[in-house]
Amino acid sequence: MNQTLKYISGIAVTIVGLFFAWYFSDILVYVLIAGVLSFIGQPIVRLFDKIHIKNFSMPHTLSSVLTLLVMLLIFVSLFLIFVPIINRQAQVITSIDFQYLGSQLQKPLHDLEAQLLRYNILENDQTLEAMIASELESLVNMTSIKTIFGNVVGFAGSLFIGIFSVVFMTFFFLRDDRLFYHGIMLFVPVKFEEKAAIIMRDTRRLLSRYFVGLILEILAMMIMITAGLTFFGVENALFIGFVGGLMNVIPYLGPIIGAALGVLIGATGNLSAGAYENIIPISTIIILTFAVAKLIDDFILQPLIYSRSVNAHPIEIFLVILMAGSLAGIPGMILAIPGYTVLRIIAKQFFNQSKLVQKITENI
Repeated sequence: MNQTLKYISGIAVTIVGLFFAWYFSDILVYVLIAGVLSFIGQPIVRLFDKIHIKNFSMPHTLSSVLTLLVMLLIFVSLFLIFVPIINRQAQVITSIDFQYLGSQLQKPLHDLEAQLLRYNILENDQTLEAMIASELESLVNMTSIKTIFGNVVGFAGSLFIGIFSVVFMTFFFLRDDRLFYHGIMLFVPVKFEEKAAIIMRDTRRLLSRYFVGLILEILAMMIMITAGLTFFGVENALFIGFVGGLMNVIPYLGPIIGAALGVLIGATGNLSAGAYENIIPISTIIILTFAVAKLIDDFILQPLIYSRSVNAHPIEIFLVILMAGSLAGIPGMILAIPGYTVLRIIAKQFFNQSKLVQKITENI
């Protein structure tokens, strides 16, 4: 009877915990982001801690402040570099001769309309031009503008609160690298404290390696794409490389999205200059550059980062990403590897009798 009550109490506590995690999901996300940033920043803190000049030793709090400033400086620098590029791209779009572009696209659109009518996607009395105009009219009305304005204002407020919260917590996680650990241990039953301590230690070790490796992969992709496009004289090569590297965070689908955005950015640059005949060659160059960078990433970077950093087989990682993508889409694919790493570490401590668990955790 007592055992049954324990199980019921455990289930009830789990349900309540999941409810609070869902209800306060925004706060939980802030805590997790701060934790990840602290994992990345801890090696920098340790470097600052090693500074000794005669009788002066760097205070640990000052090391944490300097590390946070370095991380903020990197983000601000990226913002200052790419916002003018984005602004220039917006000006480029406004300078496009859409009337001439429309005349150039008239025949391809007519052919597309014929195909849509052929497969009954459009009604016989409906035209592609009317359908596009109707959609644009529904988007650009006062109600949608008010909604967009409200969403932008709300997003700006939430963004400010989020940034402040993450920066505030990251500082304390950097200053006390066991604060995150102690916070989680508060919710662990006494009899599981030893196993939980091992889980936290292994999780921190593997995730630190993974996130540092992921940043290096993003930088490598940015450099490869930017260098390749610069070699062929493509405009906005740096911006396209930045977008491509950033999209590479999304496993497998990221490079496709990045290449599509890159083609869009490259095409608008040529449209503004009136060089409509260069759109296809430039788009081909961008796609091929992304393809070469992706091959290097698949065969060199990812095996080094995903497999070695979390000690898992590439096929294992591939299947996990597919399953996570099926369950939660792109966010699931992004979180698949770190989430799977944590689950493997937990399974090793609590379900080590299973042959499956022994197999997937043998390298941890």
